[in-house]
Amino acid sequence: MTIDITLNSTPATIADGSTLRELIAAHLGRELDERGQAADGAKLGLAAAVNGAVVPRSAWSTRELAAGNTVELVTAAQGG
Repeated sequence: MTIDITLNSTPATIADGSTLRELIAAHLGRELDERGQAADGAKLGLAAAVNGAVVPRSAWSTRELAAGNTVELVTAAQGG
């Protein structure tokens, strides 16, 4: 079964019961551990919000997504 969400202002379909961590891992094409860290140890430089509320990295594994959720993934940028 699948559900429809919005990811970075674009409609997306994901498996029902997916967590935010699973969505981010699929979006990045990288494996993430239970703490939301890249399995290879590299920095992600990423923040996530669901329905306008920032979700701490420590909660990505337990934050289950629901139909109609709006998810925004923001990548940190360097510069001045």
